[in-house]
Amino acid sequence: MVTVGQLVRGSGGSVLQLSMRRVHDLVAFCLPYELEDVVAEVTGADRVEVANDRPLEFARRMYKLGRLATRSRRLARAMVPRLGATALTRDYDLFLPVFNNAYELFALHAVPDWRQRCRVAACFISEVWDYDIPEYLLELLADFDHIFLASYHPTQDVARIVGRPCTYLPLAVDVLRFAPYPSPPWRSIDVCNIGRRSPVTHAALLRLAREGRIFYYYDTVRASGEGGRQMTFSVGNASEHRLLLANLLKRSRYYVANRSRVNEPEIVGGKEEISSRFYEGVAAGAVLLGEPPGSDEFRRQFDWQDAVIRLSFDSPDAGEIMAAIDANPRRIERIRRDNVCSAALRHDWVHRLHALFDTLRIRPTEAMLAREERLRSLAALAREAPGDAAAPPPRSAAGDAPDVIGQRQHRGQPG
Repeated sequence: MVTVGQLVRGSGGSVLQLSMRRVHDLVAFCLPYELEDVVAEVTGADRVEVANDRPLEFARRMYKLGRLATRSRRLARAMVPRLGATALTRDYDLFLPVFNNAYELFALHAVPDWRQRCRVAACFISEVWDYDIPEYLLELLADFDHIFLASYHPTQDVARIVGRPCTYLPLAVDVLRFAPYPSPPWRSIDVCNIGRRSPVTHAALLRLAREGRIFYYYDTVRASGEGGRQMTFSVGNASEHRLLLANLLKRSRYYVANRSRVNEPEIVGGKEEISSRFYEGVAAGAVLLGEPPGSDEFRRQFDWQDAVIRLSFDSPDAGEIMAAIDANPRRIERIRRDNVCSAALRHDWVHRLHALFDTLRIRPTEAMLAREERLRSLAALAREAPGDAAAPPPRSAAGDAPDVIGQRQHRGQPG
């Protein structure tokens, strides 16, 4: 019998995690794994990492077949082959598995005694859409005390299916990793545009890049999915990828941020969700350009001036829009300060974990409180920062670049 999971010891904390990081490695999944890392850092959590998902996937298919054929959860469970599961050797205050989507829920079989060993159980699911809810898998959450979704619209449907409380818990980011302070680097990338993108906007930015007027950073992987509307790839190490992204964004003047699945409105059906781009971009102090959700929830979370400057998804005039913003350096400096300050006070993963603990009536750890204090100090630093005065003047998307080499030499930097 093949063991499907491996227990990774933490630093003696009372939280138990379940992670899919070893077997599901798409780039979008790096964000939930970042949450796991922050939770482990501030709670000392142990983690069961699924190491072999083939037996789990076979068992899931058997369970689905049995559930559909017999309409009985009990009989469907009886059809599932035995799995080599991880045996827990101690009790925990909280079981907190993180799932990228609802189709991973069968991985709970990797820790069969989680309910007996954990006083409280809650799970976090990063992405769920109303049109794609696998009820036969959501039923597996019936023994949880609370379910948290990073998608706003499906919460009521999930609560109805599972019969347990379900709460919207927004995405966030490791702000301490993404923030440019205390030593902001030069923003040498004019615009960063990754993930789903408009071919119209992309062509406009490519033209400027070919003319040598901007440094444009974009994905070069082959588009995938129906109609080639997705830009995804596998990642070898999630933490290293998030570090790379943070360093790119700290060096980017503009970051294109659109609502989730912006190029699939026929699938979303008007139920717009907030993508991770917004949290990443504000934490890094970039100026955000794009189409945000038109929801009250988005306006509540990003309620400061110029949190996002509207850029239509299809924008052949993207260069002219950036040039108009470039003409007001004081506005840009204010945007950068406000973005980092707001992210540090509201949109770090520890803020989400604290909200989750409050809901479950669990006291925050000392490490959680210490991280929140570090974030408050970061926000104070952002308020007093001189903007990007230490960096060379930005290159205008509408004209020639200034003599950046000369600026470096003037500031005592090597040319």
